[in-house]
Amino acid sequence: MTSRELYEPLEAGPVRTTVTHLQQRIAARFPARGLRKVAGDLLLIIDEVESGAGEAQGRIRAARLASRVLMVVVLVGTVVALVLAVRDTLRLGGVLDNSLEVLPLIETVINDLVFAGIAVYFLWSFPERLQRGRTLALLHQLRSTAHIIDMHQLTKDPEQLRPSFAPTSVSAPLDMTRDEMERYLDYCSELLSLVGKTAALCAEESRDAVVLDTVNSIEQLTTGMSRKIWQKISTLPS
Repeated sequence: MTSRELYEPLEAGPVRTTVTHLQQRIAARFPARGLRKVAGDLLLIIDEVESGAGEAQGRIRAARLASRVLMVVVLVGTVVALVLAVRDTLRLGGVLDNSLEVLPLIETVINDLVFAGIAVYFLWSFPERLQRGRTLALLHQLRSTAHIIDMHQLTKDPEQLRPSFAPTSVSAPLDMTRDEMERYLDYCSELLSLVGKTAALCAEESRDAVVLDTVNSIEQLTTGMSRKIWQKISTLPS
């Protein structure tokens, strides 16, 4: 069995199903909480990732074809320009036995090669940059979603459930039991994990270093936030 046969790509369908089920679980226990809406927003992002994947691939294939054609035109034009420059120099200067006669030719060759190299580099990387812009916009939405989830759990303080807790005049009111808080924090942790999975969906077909680094940073962000949540869960009074 080859490595290709062993490879199972992450697909949007199972991720969407898991998020939908989680949204239903949140709605069943906390129908009035905003966390249910955050799960719905995550579903919209997943749909955007899936629906845009085919369109993006079509645009990238067209951009790659156009860029390769232009690269050939640039290279051919550069070669023609160099040939004409050498021919004109030989025609005007005869035998190149003087360094002053060679300098203009060298300068022309260097300039043509530099500009051709810049043009080829730009055209070669253009399809990847085209894909990168849309993917980074989706990843930015996912990063914002992760911070919104973190805001939802931020005020859920296990200390408020302790008999010795003395609230102040500015303490946020707690309208949850111990079991409800544990379940709510657990939902936040699951939702953060699914944000990371959605970010991985964005990079499933990408080999762009910037995109992969951004996905990695989002996964680290959600893992760190989830770790803080589980620290809260571990301090819940028994």
